[in-house]
Amino acid sequence: MGVSLESLSPWAQRQVLQKLTAAEAKKKAARESKYHNQQDERATGSGASIRFDSKKEARRFDELMAMLRTGRIRGLKLQPQFTLQEAYTTVEGVRVRAIRYQADFSYELAVEHPVDESGWLPVVEDVKSRATRTRVYAMKKKLMQERFNIDIQEV
Repeated sequence: MGVSLESLSPWAQRQVLQKLTAAEAKKKAARESKYHNQQDERATGSGASIRFDSKKEARRFDELMAMLRTGRIRGLKLQPQFTLQEAYTTVEGVRVRAIRYQADFSYELAVEHPVDESGWLPVVEDVKSRATRTRVYAMKKKLMQERFNIDIQEV
């Protein structure tokens, strides 16, 4: 049972068009990212593709891959996770979830004058903009420093 728009009264036509416009606006809003960033993709040497949350993060990946090829860094990891606080159960039996931080990149950087004998410095990086420096991120950054003695490098 199909009804054409022309067969409806002018009032009903306006109502249908308003609903369709509102539905389209809702779909568009759902597609837009929270921080208005645009996703980007990169192909790896094996032919797989990696999707990044932003173009800025994809550009940083390109820079890190060049550093990896020249030997300035090693052990590059994408999206490494750190547990800042383990999960636990309260005396009342309530389960409290773990607090985790997921960085954009981690790697070891070659150091010219090492403090220790290894010559490699661990680095954790997060690609940030003004909008993504939230209170939750600031708290997790402090916990990373306190728990692992790691300063997150913001790019």
